[in-house]
Amino acid sequence: MKTEHDLNERGFASDNYAGVHPDVMTALVAANGGHQVAYGADVYTARLQEVMARHFGDDVEAFPVFNGTGANVVGLQAMLPRWGAVIAATTAHINVDEGGAPERVGGFKILNVVTPDGKLTPELVDTEAWGFGDEHRAQPGVVSITQSTELGTLYTVKEIKALADHAHSLGLKLHLDGSRLSNAAASLGVSLREMTTDAGVDVLSLGGTKNGAMLAEAVVVINPEAAEGLPYVRKYTMQLSSKMRFVAAQLIALYEGELWLENARHANAMARRLRDGVEAGLADGSIKGVEFTQDTYVNGNFAVLPEGVADVLREKFRFYDWDAARREVRWMCSFDTSETDVDAFVAAIAEATTG
Repeated sequence: MKTEHDLNERGFASDNYAGVHPDVMTALVAANGGHQVAYGADVYTARLQEVMARHFGDDVEAFPVFNGTGANVVGLQAMLPRWGAVIAATTAHINVDEGGAPERVGGFKILNVVTPDGKLTPELVDTEAWGFGDEHRAQPGVVSITQSTELGTLYTVKEIKALADHAHSLGLKLHLDGSRLSNAAASLGVSLREMTTDAGVDVLSLGGTKNGAMLAEAVVVINPEAAEGLPYVRKYTMQLSSKMRFVAAQLIALYEGELWLENARHANAMARRLRDGVEAGLADGSIKGVEFTQDTYVNGNFAVLPEGVADVLREKFRFYDWDAARREVRWMCSFDTSETDVDAFVAAIAEATTG
């Protein structure tokens, strides 16, 4: 088969646009050939449990799935009774970007909390953690947070611990959507375990696809008592892979060594380079009218552009509107974003805003 696209093309729309890291592709080839037992009874899925135990603790169990939406729906559904509800930020991926799958497929209500930075606090949780025993209200059962958040902000380990303690004191469980957990760990300089197991997280959606995998996420059950019947939920939600060795092999390639961290550090560094380049241009006058709306902690930047600039930039570079009404856009970097890519984009911003 011939290559149908320009291999040098790079954009800043999403880390999902990036290809597969060569080491992950090599792992897929290594797992190929011969026969292995289907549906997760293979040696690679068994090996993945050992890898996850090193990161999160001996008692965890990892359930590979195809995508992040699937991980969130499977994990949350297993954490809740049929009458349960999830407390989450209004900007949460489960609320905004999953096509209603948590509510349509999962069958649970999402109780939205408005936050200025995408982060929940114990006080904000309390605005929806009420009505216990009231048959007219969906019963809060889980608090779900995202690390890093959809706005690129970060919870400190202390903040996650405070949320876990507060949720548990109310009889609630804590779920963490970690599609970019690696980027958060790289930015904070902490281990995966410090942000999850040690902080009191019960169930984790662990990302791989945004960080160099082809299609690989996992529901990591940290507290076995917090997720009932998850293997059955994974099956009837169509997230059980028959050839699971190929999903597990991708996650092994990322997490057995330091590849997950190396990729995340690089993506974060490219986002920082992009911001620094734009800010330098604003300082010397070569760039005009760009205003960043969030601090840059991980691999994304959020900025408001002058009228018409986004359309000019999109003639060469892909990226998404975040809030079109205020001309706010999002620029994402990936494990394969190069310094040359970033510098070319900064130059294009300069030309579009001053030319």
